[in-house]
Amino acid sequence: MAAPEHPSVGQVVNLRRIGNPPAASLERSCSHPPRVPNLPLKLVFMLLCLRPVAAQEPRPQPVAFSHKAHAGTLKLKCKMCHANPDPGETMGIAAPSVCMQCHSAIKTDSPDLQKLAAAAKDNRPLTWSRVYWIPSYVNFSHRTHLETGNQCEECHGKVAERDKLAREGNISMGGCMACHQTKKVSIDCGYCHEPR
Repeated sequence: MAAPEHPSVGQVVNLRRIGNPPAASLERSCSHPPRVPNLPLKLVFMLLCLRPVAAQEPRPQPVAFSHKAHAGTLKLKCKMCHANPDPGETMGIAAPSVCMQCHSAIKTDSPDLQKLAAAAKDNRPLTWSRVYWIPSYVNFSHRTHLETGNQCEECHGKVAERDKLAREGNISMGGCMACHQTKKVSIDCGYCHEPR
């Protein structure tokens, strides 16, 4: 009986997260290693799973938004716009109505804010382009990380200094494992991955 073929590095992974990431920006950072004769499994693992994921250019968004202005200059807390609904796995993005709590009186002549106001009036969300994705084979909880004292910047970079966001934090398996080792957290496979 022939062994099943495994996807190779560079193929897009099936994601369970919300959003439609462009195929070109989603490189597989880890999967079941392909069968490579005469190579120790640990070496194959290190070559495929521990490589950093390259930084990206900022992606187009439905309206201009500056984290530098909001989180940097105004010192707004991340959780003001990014709620963490149960069970705590993901962080949300503010509904237009939340933005309008301030912007009903601030910069009302801006075309982007007029677009935002129209979305809030019609009670419809804006479709933001995702910057980060977590593959479906990874068990990850933002809530657990925040409750243990991690800061958003540790994974997402210096967001409060950015007018436009791009992926800059290393959320590859190697990046996560390095952080876990530094903070003396388990790097056992079953800690982040379902046993098969």
